Amino acid sequence: MPPDFKYKRIATGGTFDHIHRGHKELLKRAFDTGESIFIGLTSDEFAAKEGKKIEENFETRKRNLEEYLKSAYPGRNYEISKLVDRFGPAIYSEKIDAIAVSAETFPAVEAANKKRRELGLHDLKVEVVPMKMADDGSKISSTRIRVGEVDPDGKILK
Repeated sequence: MPPDFKYKRIATGGTFDHIHRGHKELLKRAFDTGESIFIGLTSDEFAAKEGKKIEENFETRKRNLEEYLKSAYPGRNYEISKLVDRFGPAIYSEKIDAIAVSAETFPAVEAANKKRRELGLHDLKVEVVPMKMADDGSKISSTRIRVGEVDPDGKILK
């Protein structure tokens, strides 16, 4: 018998450059609360426009994300879509019930819900995932992993 989920369909998103513990917690919240998961994956162009420094290109990040999801959530229903702007296609869908976000990106949800109301759509319910901290008390980030400060679990390397 399938488990009961809080939402029929939940969205989440990110750049997912060097998947780390923070990404995994965000995805876990989406998979724990949603029957079907819609994942927006930031395009290389949008990441550059937002000033994000990424090491892995879109295809590599997508492949790594799919490999992680297949091993962590086998048989689960999800869709990965390229994000070319701040909100992505999920904002225009009446089928999305909720969104899982990090505490860092939570402020953008109000703008998304405002846009949805303008379109005659219901507000998204919000699942906020606390930031994951490294052993030194600072947040785990792909940037810190890239420069060799921490590993994907937040252990200090330097």
